[in-house]
Amino acid sequence: MKHLYDAVLFDLLSALLDSWSLWDDVAGDSSLGRKWRMHYLDATSHIEHYRPYLSLIGESADAVGIAREQVQTLGNRWRELTPWPEATAVIAEIASKTKVGIVTNCSEELGLIAKNRLGVALDVFLSAERAGYYKPDPRIYQKAIEEIDEDPRRILYVAGSPFDVRGAAAAGMPVYWHNRIGLVDNEANSRSIDVSDNLGGLRNLIV
Repeated sequence: MKHLYDAVLFDLLSALLDSWSLWDDVAGDSSLGRKWRMHYLDATSHIEHYRPYLSLIGESADAVGIAREQVQTLGNRWRELTPWPEATAVIAEIASKTKVGIVTNCSEELGLIAKNRLGVALDVFLSAERAGYYKPDPRIYQKAIEEIDEDPRRILYVAGSPFDVRGAAAAGMPVYWHNRIGLVDNEANSRSIDVSDNLGGLRNLIV
């Protein structure tokens, strides 16, 4: 049977891991943690080239009133990141059928720590640091497409944020938006082939 897709690329920190809870806990308040995280995600849309990951997060902390020392606390607690309950099983099942990879806005060091929380072998792992650009810059997606070596129209991209949806769709990939926390973004909805609060629906797309 011919697969619908020849590869699947995943966002890491939102699509596969529950990083939201860690940011909220470090911030000391869920609404402040969400504000901090969304400010950082928006900031990545306006950066031409990679700058140190924790420095960028620190700038967002300043903007929303979080003490700078909490940024180092976030980095120190990175190993606490936890996969969404179904994530490891779903990505392992997909990896048994087709190529899989991760594209993450992490630094290389923190990205590898986060990836290892999944315990699944990958064909491609691309951090923003190694790419030289943050998502949603089209160049990071293009590099991932080159490394997984398939037609972008036959690479399913699993996004974790609306910014990621727009970037991956602009790079020519069909996008599944794993909108776990229920963000509202009509444009991202319209640019996704499916929007779900879990990863289970991927099983119907990878046959």
